[in-house]
Amino acid sequence: MRVAVIGSGIVGAAAAWHLSGRGVSVTVVDGAFTGRATEAGAGIVCPWVDHTDDDAWYALAREGARSYPDLVSALGEDIGYARVGALLVAPDPVELEPVRALLQRRRPEAPEMGDITEIVAPSALFPPLREGLSAIHVPGAARVDGRAVRDALLRAAVRQGADLRTGTAALTPDGGLLLRTTPGAPGPEPTTEPQFGESGIPSDRLRSPGDGAGVPSNRLKSPDDGVGGPSDRPKSPARMPSERPKSPAEGAAMPGDRLKPSAEGPGVPSERVRGPVEEAGVRVAADVVIVAAGAWSGEVCRGLGVEIPVFPRRGQIVHAALDGVDTASWPIVLPRSGPYLLGFPGSRLVVGATVEDAGFSPYVTVGGVHEVLAAGLRLAPGLDGARVVETRVGLRPVYAAGTALIDRLTERVVVATGLSAYGLTAGPFTGRLAAALALGETPPIDISPYAYVPA
Repeated sequence: MRVAVIGSGIVGAAAAWHLSGRGVSVTVVDGAFTGRATEAGAGIVCPWVDHTDDDAWYALAREGARSYPDLVSALGEDIGYARVGALLVAPDPVELEPVRALLQRRRPEAPEMGDITEIVAPSALFPPLREGLSAIHVPGAARVDGRAVRDALLRAAVRQGADLRTGTAALTPDGGLLLRTTPGAPGPEPTTEPQFGESGIPSDRLRSPGDGAGVPSNRLKSPDDGVGGPSDRPKSPARMPSERPKSPAEGAAMPGDRLKPSAEGPGVPSERVRGPVEEAGVRVAADVVIVAAGAWSGEVCRGLGVEIPVFPRRGQIVHAALDGVDTASWPIVLPRSGPYLLGFPGSRLVVGATVEDAGFSPYVTVGGVHEVLAAGLRLAPGLDGARVVETRVGLRPVYAAGTALIDRLTERVVVATGLSAYGLTAGPFTGRLAAALALGETPPIDISPYAYVPA
């Protein structure tokens, strides 16, 4: 069997790993566009505090969190995963009662969250925090380095025979896959703006673990968003922006994108690939195609004649360092409102994130950085002397229906996207679900809540 996976983010990489491990011939295709969500995800794994009224979303995130220990064992390398716990903080302990009740209700079916306790002095566990905060401790919460997870999955998939190719993918009406590349080049040129990180992962040089952690998520979370990670999931079906944002395929400015749109249709380069197969690109042999292209999934599926309302939601994040301070075991800090904080090895701290409907604009902005840092310092004034290491930005894929989107669109095409702020939590497990669909198997959980519903 031959399966092509469009997208080498955490979902696509996981699908490729699962499939290649089953002896499937796998080709992974990635456009290497700047702004991919996996590049910027903060790495918070704490599903039990979110999705209060959405059992389907919670089930997906919970199963994603549960899968990590087995994933770490199977990959056999450091992916930045550690159960460091989480502090749910608020100025007034009364504000924490709803989430305390939620955790107590969910704990019998999720014992992995650990025993929930009250912390009298949260700054003893996360020293930069301001004094006077009340806190609940969730010991089972973890953090993970999204880039390291993705790279480890791709390395493992390649060892199992997967092939990685760089170029712009497009589906044909019959579910075939065309790959469009620039002659004489492996893919888009690297961006000249270093804050975005590398623009792609060439098949001959996957990065090693330890490249650093990254941002999930024009506002920081408000009290109405609930306690927890950077939840930008719509509380009801999300409304698409009044004017659908342009994607790279339609000519939106994307740093490092050398493929130029032409009048022949979305994403068709002005200089065609001169190959023996298709005028619009080289056909990739595949019995099934998995579309795991994140915020670009809707554009990819348009060639199939299917309109999938997936749009990008921008998140900006700041990485800082407290030189000489061991931050590796510090807990994640999830306030009732405002920014999240978490630590990684190497004295590194992550503060984020903005939530912006800004279209396909993967740029760090002065206003976004100010918003993140100002809110972070209000919560943790002890970070005032921290050194800013880098800023990151990602375009989270949001499905307008308000859910994740995991479904078989046709006999030949499977889609897995729309994880929004929960890509690093649910991504590897979602890749497993997509792999099961591609193989014609029954997924390990009921995926009917994540089905595609035509408008």
